[in-house]
Amino acid sequence: MADVAAHVGVSRQLVSLVLGDRPGPSARTRERVLRAAEELGYRADTAARMLRRARSRQVGVLFGMGYPMDAHLVEELYPAAAEQGYGLVLSAMASTRSEREAIDELVGLRCEALVLIGLSAEAPADLARVAERVPVVEIGQRTGAGGTDSVRTADAEGVRRAVTHLVGLGHRAIVHVDGGALPGAADRARGYAEAMREHGLDGCVEVLPGDYSEEAGASAARRLLARDALPTAVVAANDLCAFGLLATLVRAGVSVPGNVSVVGYDDSRTARLSFLQLTSVRQDAARMARLAVRCAAERLDEGRAESRHLLLEPALTVRGSTAPPR
Repeated sequence: MADVAAHVGVSRQLVSLVLGDRPGPSARTRERVLRAAEELGYRADTAARMLRRARSRQVGVLFGMGYPMDAHLVEELYPAAAEQGYGLVLSAMASTRSEREAIDELVGLRCEALVLIGLSAEAPADLARVAERVPVVEIGQRTGAGGTDSVRTADAEGVRRAVTHLVGLGHRAIVHVDGGALPGAADRARGYAEAMREHGLDGCVEVLPGDYSEEAGASAARRLLARDALPTAVVAANDLCAFGLLATLVRAGVSVPGNVSVVGYDDSRTARLSFLQLTSVRQDAARMARLAVRCAAERLDEGRAESRHLLLEPALTVRGSTAPPR
């Protein structure tokens, strides 16, 4: 700011008023200062600004890099936070550091609240103690840690709708590839089994082990291909798993949906690819992001103390990967 002030021939305090968009300077002075700042390549020191403020108004976000849904949620969190007057600080989960280390880093960066996307089943045992320091909002699961909020989709209902869609097309031999111990996986497997029983297909219930990756879907497909007869439909744990399964089946000469119908979960950008056209259970990422930030803002700005756990309705998006069985 001293460089800008010297360039224009005004005081540093006047430059501070202009760049802080505070009243006082005339329109002509503002124009001169802003033009000089642009010419000199001035950029505000965000960290220094936060240190001068009593509040950082920053929300820390812990997310995974391996799943499209996590990236979609991060994208939606930016406008959601801006609407509430907050910024975001991102911290990615990685094999080189623990979730607790990532959480401690966000708190150390003066984040006023934490949004945790898809925290693993091995969530920090002391998450409740973290919530005593800053508001904690989970997206995609509810660990049950005291003092936290959560926003998630009714996963069991989502898979139930997928199974009902397939049964309506005439399918009976429907297999589920589960998500292992990952967030939402247990509810999705439960929804599959419940839906099969509701449609009188108790004897056809079959769950193959998997996770939320393409390789898990490919592995499940290889197990099915080794059998004498294929199922007529598969509900995968998520879209990546469905993609791996579908690609492996097609490479083996199995037509999708001619021989086997495939359903995914998340309705990610992967599902919408023109060469894939995957039927998938949709999670409303934009709404989940808005509600998560709103939960944090209610605690920070309005003093809410009781926990909120929001469960959103899923929807099934039908595309070209499902059809009546031959």
